[in-house]
Amino acid sequence: MATEESVKRCSRCKQHKPRVAFARNKAMVDGLQAYCRECAAAYHQQRQVAKGRKVRPRVEAPPGHKHCRTCGEIKPHGEWARNRSASDGLATLCKACKAAKGRERHLQRSYGLTEAERDAMIAAQRGLCAICLDAPPVHVDHCHRTGRVRGVLCFNCNSAIGKLRDDPDVGRRAVAYLEGNLWKPTLVAPGVYQLPS
Repeated sequence: MATEESVKRCSRCKQHKPRVAFARNKAMVDGLQAYCRECAAAYHQQRQVAKGRKVRPRVEAPPGHKHCRTCGEIKPHGEWARNRSASDGLATLCKACKAAKGRERHLQRSYGLTEAERDAMIAAQRGLCAICLDAPPVHVDHCHRTGRVRGVLCFNCNSAIGKLRDDPDVGRRAVAYLEGNLWKPTLVAPGVYQLPS
């Protein structure tokens, strides 16, 4: 039989339940809420309905699993990020949905683009990098001075442009070098050199 210290009586359903069935509440003498988790959830839903708010239906999940409201799937706890402040210790979104939302926010915050606008740019480029026309485009390229989005590039082309410091003159010299034309500074006066333009 369970000892009196290991159980608590829910003041709503009047059942004796283990202490882990109650959420923490520092204001209470025993440090736990008066209602068990199930009763507290039901009470909260009733209050929301009474206020005219939309309430999501509760989805039961097997032990060790949780329902993701974004994708609608029931996934094991291993597919959820930790959240110490949540009652179950897990995030509200599964890792896949959280990553998708993060990418969406990054596009909007960094480039002012929606995923649909980025996908339209990729379709206009026939699904290929705008520079090499070979690899799939995965990185949005933009001018660091003006912030204007130029296109969607593969990783290699995007990093090459960055290494060329987004400078068209440096790019032209790089192209000339690849074509076999080595550009050298021209001596104009003693100790004074003119760089190629």
